[in-house]
Amino acid sequence: MKKKLLGIVFGASLVLAACGGGGEESTETSSGGVDPEKIVNNKCTSCHGGNLEGGMGPALNKIGAELNKDQILEVIQNGKGQMPAGLIEGEEAEAVAEWLANKK
Repeated sequence: MKKKLLGIVFGASLVLAACGGGGEESTETSSGGVDPEKIVNNKCTSCHGGNLEGGMGPALNKIGAELNKDQILEVIQNGKGQMPAGLIEGEEAEAVAEWLANKK
């Protein structure tokens, strides 16, 4: 009986371990660089809208006409209004700021 129960527990553990290995989705491109559009889609569109047209957060689809890369990066790093700081960090934040600065 114990061997059968142990086998069931072990088998269930293997199945659960196989199911849980997804982790976070990579935001790197195949060439090793960061994909800012993918990052924005994963982290920004729930507040700023699927097309960055605005929603709970302001529209970002033409933010480059109002703010430059450094200003956008400052908002990403430090937050502003209801947007918390640090949702995107480091190289990803730099890439997103540059990508958004080109939205005019």
